[in-house]
Amino acid sequence: MSTAVPDNAAGAALPATPDELKRVLEAVLLSAREPLSMLELRQIFNDQITADALRSLLDELRSEWQGRPLELLPVASGWRFRTRAEFMPYLERLHPEKAPRYSRAVLETLAIIAYRQPVTRGDIEDIRGVTVATQVIRVLEERGWVDVVGHRDTPGRPALLATTKKFLDDLGLRSLAELPALEQINPTVDLSDAQRQTPAAG
Repeated sequence: MSTAVPDNAAGAALPATPDELKRVLEAVLLSAREPLSMLELRQIFNDQITADALRSLLDELRSEWQGRPLELLPVASGWRFRTRAEFMPYLERLHPEKAPRYSRAVLETLAIIAYRQPVTRGDIEDIRGVTVATQVIRVLEERGWVDVVGHRDTPGRPALLATTKKFLDDLGLRSLAELPALEQINPTVDLSDAQRQTPAAG
């Protein structure tokens, strides 16, 4: 990687060494409220480092943070720092308000959408064996975990529902392939833990 690089638009020279590049990435990611994509991270350096070089730096930075209270995670929308789960109970003592607990109907509906997507409301009702209340879908849409991705080419053109990148981000996943095996899922599990896994900075 060349060390003779023009100044960027903000007037700061591109860091000359991998360690300096990692420190810049560290500062940017720690201050970010949302995951940052590879495209956004490359823009920090005026696209003067390759995607492969950037990914290598991120992997090294992730390794450096192993065993520390924060972890660097690749998620669906990009990369983010997050407080490790074992430290969340201590943080909650400062902010004791409870994340919402979701009903069994909401969790079962979310599980069906996540594992069978895209699905229609009718598909969900067939699987659950009960009518799906409009409020159940609305809760998932308002949380940003579910969205309409199209319409099935059948009479009435019912909406097709699928999970979002935010759903994956909140669970710390890069893709749906990282979801646990379906037989391991307990629909009564409280997903509010995912809501509490917030970025390091706010």
